[in-house]
Amino acid sequence: MDIWETLCQKAQEQYCPTEVTPFIYARHVVCALESENGKIFTGFCIESCGGVMDLCAERVAALNMYVNSGQTVIKRLVAFRDQPPFGGGSGMPCGACREFLMQLSERNQDIEILVDLEARKTVTLGELVPNWWGHERYEVAREKE
Repeated sequence: MDIWETLCQKAQEQYCPTEVTPFIYARHVVCALESENGKIFTGFCIESCGGVMDLCAERVAALNMYVNSGQTVIKRLVAFRDQPPFGGGSGMPCGACREFLMQLSERNQDIEILVDLEARKTVTLGELVPNWWGHERYEVAREKE
């Protein structure tokens, strides 16, 4: 089993669409990521009637990584609904997740994101967020060090 199969299996274990309350729906999008040190962290989405309170699976997995290990750099990431990514736009993180992952660490521009399990096709976060606005802020922070 390669790393992509392992990540998909770990994510699939989280998949269990659930109506938590009449207002909150969860576990219908899942994510597994491999951190810089090789540990795997998972997350699932939580959506409510108040959209600003929603959390995507990718952000939950990244927050689990940070809370449980203090890490901010991600090597690989897979996210999906009922089946692993199969091409097209499947497996792509939303804009809010792309932004959060970039803000978590500038090195996350190198995250490999699985877009097709069978073909083992990936894309980097940097390819999804070209000319990201925050590089300048990271540069200013490095100059202050």
